[in-house]
Amino acid sequence: MAKDFNQLFDAWSNTYDQTVVGGDVEYKEVFAHYEQILDEVAKKSKGYIVEFGVGTGNLTEKLLKEGFEIYGVEPSRGMRNKAKEKLPHVPVVEGDFLTFPMPEEHPDTIVSTYAFHHLTDEEKSRAIALYSDILNETGKIVFADTVFIDEEAKQAIIKEALQNNHNRLAEDLQTEYYTTIPVLQEIFEENGFQVTFTQMNAFVWVMDAEKRRENQ
Repeated sequence: MAKDFNQLFDAWSNTYDQTVVGGDVEYKEVFAHYEQILDEVAKKSKGYIVEFGVGTGNLTEKLLKEGFEIYGVEPSRGMRNKAKEKLPHVPVVEGDFLTFPMPEEHPDTIVSTYAFHHLTDEEKSRAIALYSDILNETGKIVFADTVFIDEEAKQAIIKEALQNNHNRLAEDLQTEYYTTIPVLQEIFEENGFQVTFTQMNAFVWVMDAEKRRENQ
């Protein structure tokens, strides 16, 4: 990936679960309705699942409760250790969206929450092309992440963050690779997916992308 976030996430692994329940005022709105967002991703999933950016295992736990078998991929050692403490029987391997040990079987669903923005748009396109190849013929992708309707909406959110003295959030939005719905829609469609976007809070949308059948 374009940036190495492992050091940041190793440090964040000890407080991540406090952040997602509103413990960090700057990111409170980013993680608003966090449990519902994870529930929505789990509800839209099916079959054998590959999860990218497992983090501390919060989504993984919900997928397990739904009866799914999960193959987890997580680049941060700190996050992997936290996930393994919670869920010792789930395989969580070192890797990222583009470079990872392939699972032994083709997944039915590829999922991720709060992570896809770590890739540039070019890397996002390469990742979706890769997933199109490794998914089963009727496979799907279900991601939840911060996305903007357009660039104007993104700049408005950054301006609001600065006005609220949420400088860490503003810097995050300006320096990481948050993208827009039209860009993502084009990426998914170019790689053979039909995608829908559902807004979950002021920042996060759920992307539900299904592979198009050949006769469609």
